Amino acid sequence: MGRRLLRVLGHLSWAGVLAVGFVLSSYVAFNAFVRRGEVILPDVVGLSLDEAEARLGTAGIAVRWNKQRDRFDAGVPPGKVVLQVPKGGTPAKRRSAVEVALSRGRELVEVPDLEGQPIQTVLVHLQANGLTLGRSFGVYSDGGAEGSVVLQTPPAGTLVDPSTPVDLFLRLADTGESFVMPDLIYRDYEAARRFFESRGFRFGSVKYELYEGVASGVVLRQHPLPGHRLRRRDVISVVVAGGRRAGEARR
Repeated sequence: MGRRLLRVLGHLSWAGVLAVGFVLSSYVAFNAFVRRGEVILPDVVGLSLDEAEARLGTAGIAVRWNKQRDRFDAGVPPGKVVLQVPKGGTPAKRRSAVEVALSRGRELVEVPDLEGQPIQTVLVHLQANGLTLGRSFGVYSDGGAEGSVVLQTPPAGTLVDPSTPVDLFLRLADTGESFVMPDLIYRDYEAARRFFESRGFRFGSVKYELYEGVASGVVLRQHPLPGHRLRRRDVISVVVAGGRRAGEARR
């Protein structure tokens, strides 16, 4: 038991000697550091310019704002220090200076006005502004050249991240009024013909076929198909049951 106690006391004595030595060496180093007029630079990244000047000023360090090195940084709010040279934690002499640059925040680009421009010009503008071409849709619109931009998304003047895709609605050839072709199947051909011709539409190929179980004069097939786009200049073709010999055509 006595030996163990002596051993413990010996370890404690050795630890005390080490602690005293560490404190003395730190004190000596600190005094030498102070005598040389040096300080450890505080880290001012993320502070405003005024805050950085105040913190460094307490250490006797001046601040030089290098506007040429200001940059975009999504992680540092606009107007805050994004760069410090020398870095925080570095020894520096009193009355020396630290160079800082400020963040411009997240980089955004303005979407140009592309309306009315052809796709070739659009691609040049998008590339020049750091944007990309998104989806393209064809729409019928009065006036303007075919292939020119009718509408864009995002709109012109919107601030977006670089490489944002811009969707375009491009003008198709002017075709005048457009309608939806109704379903004529099993309807009376003569009634359908009168309806369309009274409104400026015209019939082209009209064929007759014998079809068992279907009354003569009833439409069997049609073109354009139901639901398709129909313009007044389009020709409507139908196949009608009975009435004439199979294969006979009327124009």
